[in-house]
Amino acid sequence: MNYKQEAFSKAAPGIIKNLEKRGMEGYYFENSSDMVSAVLNMIPEGSVISWGGSASFTQSGMMDALLAGDYTLIDRATAQTDQERREIYAKTVMSNYYFCSTNALTLDGELVNIDGNGNRVACIIHGPEHVMMIVGMNKIVKDIDSAVKRVRTDACPPNAIRLHMNTPCAVTGKCADCFSPECFCNQIVVTRRSRHAGRIKVFLVGEELGF
Repeated sequence: MNYKQEAFSKAAPGIIKNLEKRGMEGYYFENSSDMVSAVLNMIPEGSVISWGGSASFTQSGMMDALLAGDYTLIDRATAQTDQERREIYAKTVMSNYYFCSTNALTLDGELVNIDGNGNRVACIIHGPEHVMMIVGMNKIVKDIDSAVKRVRTDACPPNAIRLHMNTPCAVTGKCADCFSPECFCNQIVVTRRSRHAGRIKVFLVGEELGF
């Protein structure tokens, strides 16, 4: 364990306690491999599983593990038309487990997400039976203001470049608070509490994952 991981491990219990007071479950793992093994043990075979766009989900190895398992997977990447995307989204809402990450997580346990179409934040808010969030400790911030700043400064520009978006931040590398047609900063959602206890499960990983 290096010094950064040691700091992560010391910060995690407080964050988990604050998630719990907000009706969410929190777990901490030193590495992605341990996290993936633990999560797989929580999911019964045959479960219906879906996910939103998430670099943390793929980088951690969680996607590969699910693809290799005995589950019914709903993958929006298979859609060829807008109508197929709508149909897949309708199925996603009814899934047993929905995987995603959060753009930022405050020390006090609040989830902060900025979305383009809103399908990811919609599923976090309501729909899938369980929301499984894979969160690298690089996404931990002090408060909501810091969270929004982090997303706009650290997450959105590289994500726009990754997705080949035609936005000012993809050109300049910094947020322009734009109204570009391809802008994906359209909804800012703060989850301060889950009304359904334990529905949202946050898997903290002592690594840098995602953006």
